[in-house]
Formats: sequence, structure tokens, C-alpha cells
Amino acid sequence: MMNRVVLVGRLTKDPDFKFTPAGIAVATFTLAVNRNFTNQAGEREADFINCVVWRKPAENVANFLKKGSLAGVDGKIQSRYYDAQDGKRIFVTEVLAESVQFLDSRGQGNGYRAPSDQDAPADRSYQNQGNSATSNQSNTDPYAGVGTTIDIAENDLPFRQT
Repeated sequence: MMNRVVLVGRLTKDPDFKFTPAGIAVATFTLAVNRNFTNQAGEREADFINCVVWRKPAENVANFLKKGSLAGVDGKIQSRYYDAQDGKRIFVTEVLAESVQFLDSRGQGNGYRAPSDQDAPADRSYQNQGNSATSNQSNTDPYAGVGTTIDIAENDLPFRQT
């Protein structure tokens, strides 16, 4: 039997981060995942999928993701229930995230900051080229003039063509 889920979507709000009474970190969030088709009005619909992540990955989610962040989730579907205070039994289906990937590029407001000139070594400067089609892409070697050439004999490589 197989229970595997892979999702890519945007967070609908900031993650809810807590610790259990036993001191284990847990974060919950809702991922809006676009459907592959549009409705009759030409609008793209989305599914809103509840996700939960535990321990260190939960801390990372809480620290680096926020509302609107693009994230990839790899995990499995789980169902559970609990009895509410009014006596009703509440059933919950959610994705238990085993891995959460932060898919926004650096500097898009998801907890990262873009490198600045202060971060650059004295002999180099960084350009924030971004993802836009209007950015000027340079065809020059970004590593030119950095470090020295390394001589490696073919016998030193862990793989060889025969």
C-alpha cells in the first residue's frame, strides 16, 4: 500500500507554531494549491489543504515561511478525530509533512534577505538579478578570478570512463 502526497502551493496565512506539553515543536499551515484547469468563468480554482509538520522542520517552517510563501510539501495523508467540548466528534484529514521545501527565491520576503554589497568579498560584488524577464542576465563566468585552479589527476576521481 502507498500513501504519498507531493504538493506545491502558497501559504494562506502565517504558520501556527506551538509546542506540545511534552515539548515537541509542531507547525500547522494551509496550502492553497491551484487546480490544473479553469472554471466556466475562466478563473483558476484552488484547493486549500491543511498540513502539519513536527520537530525541527516545524521550527524552520515557523521561522522562514509566512503568508504567501511558495512551498513544496512531501508527506502522507492522515485522518484523525477528536471529541469537541460540545460532545461532537470532529474528523480531520490533513497532510503529515515529512519534508517542506522553501521555493521562493531569496529576497522575496520569506525570511531570507538578498545578498548586499556588504556581504560580498572585497574582490567581488553580487548582482541581484531576480527572476524577472526584464533583468539583465550576464553571460560572464561568475567564478572568474576567484580562487585558484585545482589540478586533479584522472586516477584521483572516484569514477572513470572506461
